[in-house]
Amino acid sequence: MAYELGRRGLEVCVLERRDVGLGATQASAGMLAPFIEAEHAGPLWRLGIRGLELYDQFVADVVGDSGDPVPYGRCGTIEVATDALSLARLERSASELAAAGVACRLVSGAQAIADEPHLSQQVSSALLIPSHGFVGAGPLTAALRRAAVRVGVSFRSRCTVSRLGPTPEGIEVQTDGGPRLSDVVVLAAGSWNDQVGIEDGAPPRVKPVRGQLLQLRWPAGPPLTKVVWSSGCYVVPWPDGTTLVGATVEDVGFDERATVAGVNGLLDAAREVLPVTTRAEFEGVRVGLRPGTGDDLPIIGWSHAVPKLLYATGHYRNGVLLAPLTARLVADLVLDASPDPILDTLAPGRFEAAATPLTGASVVGSDTSSVAE
Repeated sequence: MAYELGRRGLEVCVLERRDVGLGATQASAGMLAPFIEAEHAGPLWRLGIRGLELYDQFVADVVGDSGDPVPYGRCGTIEVATDALSLARLERSASELAAAGVACRLVSGAQAIADEPHLSQQVSSALLIPSHGFVGAGPLTAALRRAAVRVGVSFRSRCTVSRLGPTPEGIEVQTDGGPRLSDVVVLAAGSWNDQVGIEDGAPPRVKPVRGQLLQLRWPAGPPLTKVVWSSGCYVVPWPDGTTLVGATVEDVGFDERATVAGVNGLLDAAREVLPVTTRAEFEGVRVGLRPGTGDDLPIIGWSHAVPKLLYATGHYRNGVLLAPLTARLVADLVLDASPDPILDTLAPGRFEAAATPLTGASVVGSDTSSVAE
């Protein structure tokens, strides 16, 4: 968002309690696969399609403005079925996607194994979607920061925001380094969104959902060529020979610790569809807190209670996929462009009415941005 706003000529300052990319992003596999988990023809499905359509140009712009390489590929996904229930789901998905004009192909287990020889013999069928892919979330975030700096954006890391309040001149942002005044504030604090005290109104309700992600060193031999997705995990091949396996979904509050149960569950799920992972080297586990909402949709739009306060949060498991679209939607709102119709579905007002005002708290996590024109 900061990069997009800076490109459009605004003076932007990003305030971060940690540093850029150390929230949910650090445990993201960078999946770009809108046609797998979202309800077909639902609002999240439509958002994902639009996000994916923007990605080629988005990455090209970021690489061009930053000078940094960003791992990015549209290698496709292969979603596998190993039982009757998952097969029925794949058949339904294939029919709905074909009806919507999305290129896909439902193949037998033998055909799937011929395409990806590492797949288990237990795979009975698979759905291939060639438009899907992945992006390196960490390198993309670093490149975005460098690109943003080059268009005039400033960053303040290790800066805790405790409260936001309207003033006749704009919005006052209370930080541990003193108050700051901004014409517009974009609150993009992810799972910690509700811990920012807001005068004269409560923020939308966002809760943390823990995700654990494994990094493995692929064993010797041919690598995977596509992202593999099963009912228990997804496996993302990287050009450097590592493989990401994710991700758990755990409602445990603000607990960012890795667990034996989480690691073992992902390893078991990976071995079930890719037995070769038994020989992989274990390189580590990453943990992030995804910002979830009551309806699994992002919250993007103006606050009804605080003038010039704009929310951009609650992206749950789709933050990387929706990054370029969210940036455009936010920049258009700040610059008073005609509002996109999709914003009616994402408006924070759908939660504000039921929220309870906060008395003040510290931001304990990522992505709080102060935007000044």
